[in-house]
Amino acid sequence: MSLWERYVVSNLIACSCATGPIMKQREKIVPQAEGVVLEIGCGSGLNFSYYDFDKVSKLYALEPSPGMIIKARKELEKLGVSEKIEFLETGGEASGLEDDSVDTIIIAFVLCTIPDWRSTLEEARRVLKPGGRILFTEHGPAPDEGVLKWQRRVEPFWKVIAGGCHLTRNCTEMFESSGFELTDVETMYLPNTPRIAGFVTWGEARPA
Repeated sequence: MSLWERYVVSNLIACSCATGPIMKQREKIVPQAEGVVLEIGCGSGLNFSYYDFDKVSKLYALEPSPGMIIKARKELEKLGVSEKIEFLETGGEASGLEDDSVDTIIIAFVLCTIPDWRSTLEEARRVLKPGGRILFTEHGPAPDEGVLKWQRRVEPFWKVIAGGCHLTRNCTEMFESSGFELTDVETMYLPNTPRIAGFVTWGEARPA
């Protein structure tokens, strides 16, 4: 990993993913997690404070970026629950966890960036227990054609400065094409956020 990726990109992503409206989205899904939890792409640990650790017996925090894990460990020190959290420094397509071992998976603003998202969602299906679920919130393609055109124009440059983030990946299509059924899905434009990056979808996915 280059110094640019480790120090500049990681700081840019950590800041952009911690705006007020995005943190409100995290707050909508993360407190629902229970049992053994896998968070795919924990980043700098922005979700950690939203977990109800009375309901979470174990949290596997998966993150392939060393720069992000450094930040996440610092965030973890503030919470005093380190005994419940284990970092997995790997990509989402190879968690190393046992089959049928996870109750809840958290995916929050990461499917836009993961290079091999298909393998990541296959891995999610593998590790989920029967009856397990994914709680997700993601940004993606806007429903308004004018905004969508600008997303497509900007996306090639956006990916370079935002660590590979895609503006037009459709998370609902990604889940459904990977064999998941979606429930309680909601969408909105985030307030005080540029529309090209502000249309979000959140809800629950279970293996079909």
